[in-house]
Amino acid sequence: MFSRKNKLILLKLLSLFSIVRGYNILIIVFAQYLTSIFILAPDIPLREVLFDPNLFVIVLASAGVIAAGYIINNFYDREKDLINRPQKTMLDRLVSQQTKLTGYFVLNFLSVILASYVSFKAVLFFSLYVFGIWFYSHKLKRKPFLGNFVASILSITPFFAVFIYYKNFDEVIFVHATFLFLMLVMREMVKDLGNLRGDMAQNYKTIPIIYGESSSKKIISLLVLASCVPIYLLLTSYEIGLMNFYFYACLGLLLSFLIALWKSNKKTHYVWLHNILKFIIVAGVFSIILIDVNMILDRLLW
Repeated sequence: MFSRKNKLILLKLLSLFSIVRGYNILIIVFAQYLTSIFILAPDIPLREVLFDPNLFVIVLASAGVIAAGYIINNFYDREKDLINRPQKTMLDRLVSQQTKLTGYFVLNFLSVILASYVSFKAVLFFSLYVFGIWFYSHKLKRKPFLGNFVASILSITPFFAVFIYYKNFDEVIFVHATFLFLMLVMREMVKDLGNLRGDMAQNYKTIPIIYGESSSKKIISLLVLASCVPIYLLLTSYEIGLMNFYFYACLGLLLSFLIALWKSNKKTHYVWLHNILKFIIVAGVFSIILIDVNMILDRLLW
């Protein structure tokens, strides 16, 4: 059996994992590698992509900055989260504010140092990324729509890192990115609907607080319709292999999401809606493999 001291250490590690959203970071790491293999560098042998030290450093630096971003968000949102997510907040408070800030600076510093292995441009990119996350958390998060827009941009920034590295400017990449961006904006706006109590208590100026829940739902509905454009283009204008099944499923899920959105009026409802969008995003990451299933076997033999 664990001693009391060991249990406390284990709980603090769990708390730290919760603060940096370790599960989200793992998904982003997978997404960066899958995007590199199947979309950005389809002509490069699989082994070269997987064992490319520059790509590994870019992914590792991205993970460090993202983890630091979650820490600084947790630091600024601690009072709001105590209202919106009391159980998670109590777990997160096992790690002191001083430890969080130390971890924030150390992770950012190490990420920028790692980026120097790739190039000066990588250092500049990740330095701007660090600043962007801090500026969003400190200044922009409380602003209606701008906060949602910037949060979504910051969420897809790690993919721009590998995009710039491979210098692949195919149109299909921008269409995929547009779909992902729209899903992220919707997720941020649904999150605002579910966080009304905490946001009002901390004087956050979100769209549902300033313009009302109905206006927020109308904007989300427009974003759902807008997301149908990249889905249509991907299904009709580009070769995406078996990933077309994923986008057909997305149409069904988004229709269900839209119907449920207008029937929702409780926090639990918005949690479910948030989970639907999160499922679409996560499923999309692993569905990238479906673009060319045979590519895996073929390239393993190279």
